[in-house]
Amino acid sequence: MDIMEARKAFQKSRKIYESALLRFHGADGFDVYNCSIPFRWQGKNYLFGRVEKREDFASSATMLFERFGQDEYAAVPSGMAYPLEDPYVTFVRGELILGGTHVRKSRGELEAFYGYFYRGSRPDWMTLFTSGPVNMKDIRLVELADGKLGVFTRPRGRHVEEVYGSEAVIGFTVIDTIDQLDAETIEKAPIIPELFGRGEWGGCNQCCLLRDGCVGVVGHRSYFSKDGQGVDQQVYLNISFIFDPDTHRASGMKIIGDKQCYPETEAMREDLRDCAFTSGIVMRSDGKADLYSGLGDVAEGRITIDSPFGDLL
Repeated sequence: MDIMEARKAFQKSRKIYESALLRFHGADGFDVYNCSIPFRWQGKNYLFGRVEKREDFASSATMLFERFGQDEYAAVPSGMAYPLEDPYVTFVRGELILGGTHVRKSRGELEAFYGYFYRGSRPDWMTLFTSGPVNMKDIRLVELADGKLGVFTRPRGRHVEEVYGSEAVIGFTVIDTIDQLDAETIEKAPIIPELFGRGEWGGCNQCCLLRDGCVGVVGHRSYFSKDGQGVDQQVYLNISFIFDPDTHRASGMKIIGDKQCYPETEAMREDLRDCAFTSGIVMRSDGKADLYSGLGDVAEGRITIDSPFGDLL
């Protein structure tokens, strides 16, 4: 189905049980957005947030925040500022891994960016241990049923667009241990076919092992459009799909959220007013899921939805 038709169908049938904006303390004068999902570590609840002044392009840092109330977080005073955009977390054999995008600038201009990966025994002070290929974002890791590690990638560029019709697509490969994670391995990951239509792009933001051995992916699907006043928009939608690592095929792609599902916010730029950049989901005790998303590159929101993977998660 055409992406805009799929969005219209989603908006007619969507079920949103709660909708809220996260509130952050200890980062006055800065926007906090495109966060990791909340996670629990040694009895406390945290998330990592991208922190940036609205007028400073590509000048982000990632800070650790501790939850102290419903949708309320405070900066951890002892936490280091990681040189990352769009942080995410995962656990690999019980070890906390922090990833995100490191931007390199020259004379104030964007020069290149890389996926950086940190590990350590304390979320407030972790060590860089590897990086991804030049100009690749949204590299994600998942433990597989056989104990190996799945790696989702996001190749992009002119060659990708010429071959696949998409600015950015998703690849997948398998490594034995996290110590094998490096730029060359990531670069060689085979592409998952038929995920996005021509002119679209997307990526994996979170991946989790399902009960049947497949992987549930929560990500973003994007396209260019115009709003009702004719202003160009970069539309980012929250999506999910199921990936079978044995067949290297994806199925069940669906929209699970869009900007209109969340409370109204400002936007960093006019063309980002319809942008919901997925963070991921956290399952609830009632069987529903809290879906977290960056909004307009200025805020982080939460909506409660039905589990996108049913009882497989």
